[in-house]
Amino acid sequence: MEIVTHLINDTIEFYKWTLTIADKRVEKWPLMDNPLPTLAISTSYLLFLWLGPKYMKNREPFQLRKTLIVYNFSMVFLNFFIFKELFMAARSASYSYICQRVDYSDDPNEVRVAGALWWYFVSKGIEYLDTVFFILRKKFNQVTFLHVYHHCTMFTLWWIGIKWVAGGQSFFGAHMNAAIHVLMYLYYGLASCGPKIQKYLWWKKYLTIIQMIQFHVTIGHTALSLYVNCDFPHWMHYSLICYAITFIILFGNFYYQTYRRQQPRRDASSSTSSSKAGKALSNGTLNGLSKAANGAVLTGSKEEKPQENSGRRKRKGRAKRD
Repeated sequence: MEIVTHLINDTIEFYKWTLTIADKRVEKWPLMDNPLPTLAISTSYLLFLWLGPKYMKNREPFQLRKTLIVYNFSMVFLNFFIFKELFMAARSASYSYICQRVDYSDDPNEVRVAGALWWYFVSKGIEYLDTVFFILRKKFNQVTFLHVYHHCTMFTLWWIGIKWVAGGQSFFGAHMNAAIHVLMYLYYGLASCGPKIQKYLWWKKYLTIIQMIQFHVTIGHTALSLYVNCDFPHWMHYSLICYAITFIILFGNFYYQTYRRQQPRRDASSSTSSSKAGKALSNGTLNGLSKAANGAVLTGSKEEKPQENSGRRKRKGRAKRD
């Protein structure tokens, strides 16, 4: 028990020491005074992951179509704002894309970078709604380990980034990620508009590819910073590399399971009999159909209807028996 007490006391003393080197510019900003609000939000998120499915178990799923359209396009504008602010402020402050130390001064451009990074941190908290909407719509299969890990860690860990390094090298990853999220939420927003738009959204898998490229670029950029001995906390560099590796593994597995492993099934389904085609259609995999990231099914054009009808005719007798 004495060892535990000493450990707790040492942790508290270490945290107090870290506050002496924290960014004084952000300490009065919302959520930045201490980590408790951020931890409370993340804990509530995890609690909803447990209680939400129980609440929805015997209820009809919410449609939320209009809500999703407003939400997704709002996230497009928010991420574009963050991208624009970081780009303009970094350009005005003559930031280096190879090595940029944190400037804790009250220079307007530096404060603008810090403000944009704070909004980036807030956006990660808003993105918790992605999971909330999945659960309310009973799209439980979308709430994977990758999904939860990505959302929960990004919001929680970026509090550390804003608290101590709201500028410098931190701008690079946020700048790149905000641009990717503009494309991602644009895709989600268009998918929420319904089948007439969904049939044109052929580029979902390329978003995953872009995300994986992002993580490789992050590792390369961070390794270069270490190589040139950039005046930026090295422990953050090493932590970022390890963090990016976990995403490469998880996103790589997602890409393989979604687009590579199922490819032979798609090829086979196109050459099978109409009865098998009907079965494939019921599983949502015919002709490359897949579920969009917001749970919407990306339907094809009207040419798919004859296949669906022929499948039903083939199985008409069996359906009656069932």
